[in-house]
Amino acid sequence: MLQRRRRLGRLLVLAAGLAFVPLPVAADVAPPSLVTLQGELAALSSHAPGRVGIAVEDLATGLTSGVNASASLPAASTIKIPVMVEVFKQMERGTLDLGTVVHLEKRDRDWGWGDMADAPSGTHRTVQQLLWLMITRSDNTATNMLIRRVGRAHINATMAGLGLHSTHLGDYIRSETETIRYALRTSPRDMVALLDRIARDTLIDPWASREMLAILAGQTHNGLLPVPLPKDVRIAHKTGSLHDTLNDVGIVYRDQEPYVIAVMTTELPDLDRGRAFIHRVSRVTYEGLTHFALWRSSAGIAAFSFGSSLPVTPPVLPLPPDEQMWNALPVSAPAPTALDTPAPDTP
Repeated sequence: MLQRRRRLGRLLVLAAGLAFVPLPVAADVAPPSLVTLQGELAALSSHAPGRVGIAVEDLATGLTSGVNASASLPAASTIKIPVMVEVFKQMERGTLDLGTVVHLEKRDRDWGWGDMADAPSGTHRTVQQLLWLMITRSDNTATNMLIRRVGRAHINATMAGLGLHSTHLGDYIRSETETIRYALRTSPRDMVALLDRIARDTLIDPWASREMLAILAGQTHNGLLPVPLPKDVRIAHKTGSLHDTLNDVGIVYRDQEPYVIAVMTTELPDLDRGRAFIHRVSRVTYEGLTHFALWRSSAGIAAFSFGSSLPVTPPVLPLPPDEQMWNALPVSAPAPTALDTPAPDTP
């Protein structure tokens, strides 16, 4: 065992210059598959249609790769993951629970995406309903209701306490303003670090991690990272779009070889090219980490232990095509469900 640990130093020397983090793996050389993946990500980024950032982590080993992973970029709707985290943190403290009711106020409304903006003032939803609307349907008004309930300062303090210094919520979701690109910020590295903690059941507590994974697995906007993946591969993720920005961050559950990935793009000349870029990154990452998993198995390195963190795939609610969201086209409302049927107005 001691001899195998000593091999770590050799690995780190050979991996110098790549975006790999130290970990106790048994290998005499840097895995060729990861070297290849790093080169492919760098090549894709050099021909990117705008400014981009990528971070990838193999959960079994903790090895990471990426390009511009620490760059501060517009978060768009990926900022809703930190909002969700703060909600569960306050639930753990006992200051609210899934059944806590929040009433819609005029200042909560944002028509960038979601049906809650059209609900009458005073309409109420439970925290559980708002969480699902915020993440799975990316409803901006539901997000603002939760931000108001838990407090922006608390969200930012929690992210700073986790060491995620690029992640900051400077305002409510105001999609019609240009300042939103500066008010909502994060980095691929921060998003991967946050999702890593959720996948390992170490963020807040195991119950909270499992609940957050289930919500992320219910994502209904699946036109980015999932597109080039095999149809049977589950992914718990959150998308984001804003003017010239497209992001997608998530945990890809490939058999017993899961990984975390964050791809962020901004200053895009058009969103079609941003979609194509994210598709390519998702495909080469999946292929590269599949080859790495084979190397890891042959090296005797254990696969990631899911514990209780593997999310159950929830039923998918009807939703218009992703392209309508990305291009902010008018859409018809989805069929009403128990989740989104308006509650009676308060007196």
